[in-house]
Amino acid sequence: MDAMELVNIICIKWGDLYSSDYVNKLHAMVERNITRPHRFVCLTDDTSGLNEGIETTPIPDIFLDPNKPVSGWRKISMCSAEVGDLKGKTLFLDLDVVVLDNIDEFFDYSEKFTIIENWSQLGKGIGNSSVFCFEIGAHVDVLDYYNEHAFEIFEEFGNSQTYMSKRIGDIEYWPEQWCRSFKYQAIPKGIKRYFKTPQIPDGCKILVFHGIPNPDQAVAGDYGPKRRRFFKPAPWISDYWHE
Repeated sequence: MDAMELVNIICIKWGDLYSSDYVNKLHAMVERNITRPHRFVCLTDDTSGLNEGIETTPIPDIFLDPNKPVSGWRKISMCSAEVGDLKGKTLFLDLDVVVLDNIDEFFDYSEKFTIIENWSQLGKGIGNSSVFCFEIGAHVDVLDYYNEHAFEIFEEFGNSQTYMSKRIGDIEYWPEQWCRSFKYQAIPKGIKRYFKTPQIPDGCKILVFHGIPNPDQAVAGDYGPKRRRFFKPAPWISDYWHE
C-alpha cells in the first residue's frame, strides 16, 4: 500500500452508553499516534459535544431486533456498500480502547479483513471486533445475508463479531502483541493482582477494554462489587487516555 494513500479511522457512537468524551479522547490518541494522511470519522446519531477535527456521518441503516435497539449488531453496518463518503482502507476502533503507540502498521499489515483473535476463543476462527481493518464495500454480502436472515443469525451466533468472522471466513489476525486485553493481559494473575499494579503488555499498541472495566474504572481500580475481580488502580492509563 502506498504510504501516502489516504486511510480512514472510524468509530461508532449511539445511545448514551458512551459520552462524546470517549470520542474526543479516542480522536486525540489517534492523532498522537499516526503519521500518514487520514480521516477520523465518528458514525453517530448525536454529534453534540464532539471536538473540532472529528468528522461525523450517520450510522448506515440496518435491521435490528426491535426488542434490543441498543445492540452491538450495529457494527454489521460497517459492511455496507457505502459508509458516508469514505473510500478505501479503514481501521475500526471501539470507543473504549486506549491507543498506546503508533498505528501506521495496521494499514499495511494485510489486504484481508484483519481483526484481533478473540482471547477467550483462541483457535476457533473468531475475532474480537474492538479493532479491525477492512476495505469499504468489500463485504457487502455479509450485511445482505444478515438483513435477510437476522433472527436465524441471532440464534446461531449470539454476537456480531462471531457472525462477521465466520461469514467472511478468510480473515487475518493482528500480531498478538499489537492488541492486548487489559482484563486478560495487563492485570497480574492470581494473588498478584492484590499487590502489583497492572502493566502495559510488551509490544502493545492498542489496549482493549472489553466488558468491565472501562478505562476510567481501570484508572481508579474499580471492578465493581466482586472482590475476586479486584485489581490495583492503574493511573498510568491517564497518560494515554486523554485529549
